[in-house]
Amino acid sequence: MFDMKLQGSANKGAMAAIQNGFHSAQLLHRPQGCVPKAKANGEEFVSKLLDRRWALPNPDTKIHQVMFPPTKVGHRGGPFSYASLLNNTQPSFGDDMMLKDDQNPSFYIVRDDLLHPLVNGNKARKLDGLLPLIEDHSVTCGGCQSAHAAAVAVSCAERGLKSHLLLRGEQPEILTGYNLISTLYGNVTYVPRSLYANRDKMLKSHADLVAGNSGYVVWFNDILQASFTTQSSSTSDFIQMDANRSAEYHPRKVVIVNEGAGDAVAILGVIRLIHYLSQNHLLGKERALKLVVDAGTGTTAVGLALGALCLGLPWEVTAVMLADTIDGYKQQERRLVSDFKRCFSFHLTDHSLNEVDSGMVNWVQRFHPRKFGNVLEGEVEACQQIAQNTGILVDPVYTLAAWELAAQLSEEEAKGAVKVVMLHTGGTLGIFGLAQRYRSYFRTLKDGI
Repeated sequence: MFDMKLQGSANKGAMAAIQNGFHSAQLLHRPQGCVPKAKANGEEFVSKLLDRRWALPNPDTKIHQVMFPPTKVGHRGGPFSYASLLNNTQPSFGDDMMLKDDQNPSFYIVRDDLLHPLVNGNKARKLDGLLPLIEDHSVTCGGCQSAHAAAVAVSCAERGLKSHLLLRGEQPEILTGYNLISTLYGNVTYVPRSLYANRDKMLKSHADLVAGNSGYVVWFNDILQASFTTQSSSTSDFIQMDANRSAEYHPRKVVIVNEGAGDAVAILGVIRLIHYLSQNHLLGKERALKLVVDAGTGTTAVGLALGALCLGLPWEVTAVMLADTIDGYKQQERRLVSDFKRCFSFHLTDHSLNEVDSGMVNWVQRFHPRKFGNVLEGEVEACQQIAQNTGILVDPVYTLAAWELAAQLSEEEAKGAVKVVMLHTGGTLGIFGLAQRYRSYFRTLKDGI
């Protein structure tokens, strides 16, 4: 989760300013009609929606196919064997080739983990439509923690912007993983958990410090709303002029963006991905799919479901809940859909999305639920088996959860017409931090599998 800020001073006095501002997967049954029906205006609507500037030069990504030998998938809720996996790095997507693959369980995996060496795939997608708006307003950005903070720091540095990152808790003795990347690329301030709990005040206090006497603070949603007014007016030229004005004539602006980039605009990059995947030479628009993803904030899952709905695709999105309850994720889904419809209402004339407010995502529990961030015995070894046999690295907190469900669904659908697709969201750098926390689990790797 995260927040964004602009050019300005370093972290000296940051904490004082902040302190002064304070005194076995249970599949849930999808409701009838949740898989979208094709709409004639879907392609036109999405084309208008995606007609904008992007951070990524193109939406392309690699698609691989993970294949299991017979009886090697495992049984529901029990141990999985990944010792004999095969990874087809150049699968064919024609109907004839897909029918041939029905002999043994398999699933396709969208390799968004390969988009950037340091930025998680889901973070890159969220920032895809968000960063250009910030650049239009000559702002820099900062985040709170974890993979999101690292993604903001790296992405901003690559564009010549400064990031100010508020990280929860205390500075670790040894910097590693995302924490190390955040520190190398951004300006980090550590915030006590008691102060971090009130995020809005914390962020506003730090943003005021960065802005100084000559600057001002803007919440990202304000910029987002302003950008929409330019969609149908000539003021879009003004925004570009504003972006090009030098700091000498332009007051410093500090932009705050929600933790985790959990805003409606973050969904745009995910819809762009769905539009790419639905091309006829890839996954196509007619084939029924079960799309699996791990869910932290749930934003990526909602974006996938919205993209499928907008294009009228017969794709069912299933998200493995990792950080919240079913009620929490459903509430997040309603909020994001509501914000999305409000922000892009000028494109929504006579569109089926007007009739939807939730129920698009199939939220499910992980096989072995646990407190968010915890790793169970045997999961590190499972990641090792997968890496050694396929060349695909998953992490035990996020992407292993999606992998387990994709493997289970691929067994259930092996003889059916529905194909299973997993979105690999990244998470590689998170393993380094886990190795510090779960030393006993990682010591076992020294002896091999």
